[in-house]
Amino acid sequence: MKNDEFSIPSLETFSTCPQISAVPKESYLQNVIDVAKWSEKHGCRGILVYTDNSQADPWLIAQIIIQNTKRLAPLVAIQPAYVHPYSVAKMIATFGHLYGRRIYLNMVAGGFKNDLAALNDTTPHDKRYQRLVEYTLIIKQLVASPDPVSFSGEFYAVNNLRLTPPLPPELFPGIFISGSSEAGLATAQAIGATAIKYPKPASECVQEPPDAGLDSGIRVGVIARAEEDEAWNVAHERFPEDRKGQLTHQLAMKVSDSSWHHQLSEMAKETKSNHNPYWLVPFENYKTFCPYLVGSYDRIAEEISRYVAVGFRTFILDIPPDQEELRHTGIVFQQACKTGHPDRISSCAE
Repeated sequence: MKNDEFSIPSLETFSTCPQISAVPKESYLQNVIDVAKWSEKHGCRGILVYTDNSQADPWLIAQIIIQNTKRLAPLVAIQPAYVHPYSVAKMIATFGHLYGRRIYLNMVAGGFKNDLAALNDTTPHDKRYQRLVEYTLIIKQLVASPDPVSFSGEFYAVNNLRLTPPLPPELFPGIFISGSSEAGLATAQAIGATAIKYPKPASECVQEPPDAGLDSGIRVGVIARAEEDEAWNVAHERFPEDRKGQLTHQLAMKVSDSSWHHQLSEMAKETKSNHNPYWLVPFENYKTFCPYLVGSYDRIAEEISRYVAVGFRTFILDIPPDQEELRHTGIVFQQACKTGHPDRISSCAE
């Protein structure tokens, strides 16, 4: 299929940009460009760009993505400890002015605890979400209003602050936030964001559907092939058991106050089965930060349909190792269209 056939806006899919630590220096730039082009070709709405102390600057990566694609929207991770909300609004407006392109924001309340300690950010978990509410509201007011903005809160204050150049209304950013904790869900409600979860198996989501008053999505990897055995062979080859990675994961668990990190670790103990398409071995071996769905096209299309049926409308996929993997993922979403909710699904596919 061609990209212009994916016009149903009720479901969005995003890929993920490569991490700088996982790619040789001399090939990283080209890898970013390649993944962005693959993602656009296969119909993704956007691409997640990580941020933490070990990553490249996400705004510079976002510019590379925009310069090498026509429609793909960078989903830029935003950490309040790094930049003032005015700087974020200025970036959004400047991209809009220079390229006429929309930006999505992935609002990050915390991140890795050691990163925060290095920045001398000792704000407790729930307080970080309260800070994020103020931070995001300032950004939203700046990009939405032609008039000067004033705001006074516990963490931030601005007085008669005007954004130049102004942002056209149609380029107002999409806003995402982690919805894996009560604090995260409350923040999503307060700022009007899409709440993104690291999901449980689809069968369990039926008992715990997303809040009907919130736009909701999930972050999940997909490895699918025509035959289930082939999919599992690919999965085990790509993510073999790694003792060093397991030890790193265990260490990260000890210093993390992240709700999703602990939830996934508990879920890993409950889903160890060769017959379960929900797979957490890559997470346990510190190779990625999301669960995977592994199996035949039919099986994974059924899982995707079940997630959509309970109310998830945004899918953030893991980093694609090559263009072929996005093609396989596209087949899954196409089948989900036919067997589940064709009026609701628009996704990565040719």
